[in-house]
Amino acid sequence: MTLKHPAQDLMGDLDGFRVELDEARERADIVLDRPPLNVVTMPQRDQLRCVFEALDAHPAVRVIVLRAAGEHFSSGGEIRGFLDAGPEHLSTLAWNVGAPARCTKPVIAANRGYCFGVGFELSLACDFRIASQTALYALPEQKLGQIPGSGGSARLQKMIGITRTKEIVMRSRRIPAEQAYEWGIITEWVPDPDLERATDALVDELRQFSPLAQRVAKKLLNDTEDASLSVAIELEGHCYSRLRTSDDFREGVNAFHAKRKPQFKGT
Repeated sequence: MTLKHPAQDLMGDLDGFRVELDEARERADIVLDRPPLNVVTMPQRDQLRCVFEALDAHPAVRVIVLRAAGEHFSSGGEIRGFLDAGPEHLSTLAWNVGAPARCTKPVIAANRGYCFGVGFELSLACDFRIASQTALYALPEQKLGQIPGSGGSARLQKMIGITRTKEIVMRSRRIPAEQAYEWGIITEWVPDPDLERATDALVDELRQFSPLAQRVAKKLLNDTEDASLSVAIELEGHCYSRLRTSDDFREGVNAFHAKRKPQFKGT
C-alpha cells in the first residue's frame, strides 16, 4: 500500500521516486520510478538523502528497501545535470549517495537490469545487494571523460580490491550478476521472477533480530572498516559490553533458555 510520507510535505513532490510504507511489516520501500531507465536527477539525489534520514527516524520502520519500477534499476545520472551544477553542489554528491550507509537501519538494494553510475553507487552504499540474473553493474564515467564522483570507486575498492576495481572503473566494464556475486559485490543473485521474493525473505529475516543490536553491528562494521585489527577488536569489545546491559540481550538470553522466540523491543 502506498502512503504519503511526511518528507513529501517538507520537499514537495518527490522527483523520480516514491516511498511506500508497510507498517505491519515494519518496512519502507524507496522506489525509483522514472521509467524506462530510472535516470537520477540532481534534485533527486538531495531528496533521496532527506528521505533516508526521515525513514531512519521513523519509529515504525525496521528495514528499508531501495528498488526500482520496471526492467532497470537505473542507467545512472542525468548527464546534463553535471554540466549545469556548480562545484559546491557537485561536492555534496557523495554525501547524498552515502545516505544508505549512514542510515542506522538495515538497507537492502534490489537490483535488476541496468545498475550503472549513481545507481550502482547507491546500491554500494546499502548493506545488502540482491540481484536478479538480469542485473548488469557498471561505472561508465570514463566514457564521458570523468570518474565516479559519488563514492563508487572508493566503496568498490574496499569490497573487491584495487585490481578488480580498476577493471570496472578504468575500462568501464559491465559486470553481470553472477560475476558480481563471485567478486563479492552482491549478497545474492536469483532468477528474475524471484527478486521480490528474495527481498521479502531478507526483510523478514532481519526483522527477527534486535533492532538495537542491528544498529550497533552496522555502525561498528562501518566505523572499523579502515581500522587496524587491534582497534577494531577494542571497539567491538566496548560495543559488546554496552549491549550486555540492554533489555534486548536479557530477552534474548531468557528466550534461548525458555526455548521460545524472543520479543525484542530495541532497548
